Amino acid sequence: MTRLTDISSIHWQPALNQPDVVEAEADISQSIRVILTTPKGSVPHRPQFGSNLHRYLDQPIDRALPQLVRETTEAIRDWEPRCTLIKVLPVAEGATMRIKVWWKLADGIQHETEVRL
Repeated sequence: MTRLTDISSIHWQPALNQPDVVEAEADISQSIRVILTTPKGSVPHRPQFGSNLHRYLDQPIDRALPQLVRETTEAIRDWEPRCTLIKVLPVAEGATMRIKVWWKLADGIQHETEVRL
């Protein structure tokens, strides 16, 4: 478990589902996952936080894919200002859906986050 004195990044948060913290790129990646998997309106004091991705999961795939890209793009641009969004790619495999998000920080290094819906 990481102690507060061991944290070296200005960007950090408690890790989900484990007694530790995530820092730097891992922090932003986790933040993107939280944003995309939180339905808008589900956080009482921040009703606009999250995304509406859940609304498109049962729609026909040809109609849902462009909406998933739009929703993902808007949510990340609204709620994660620390990164620049490069590309969003929804991937449908049978009954499962994943969103791949490519983003970069000010250092220009590209990172990828995958979110299962």
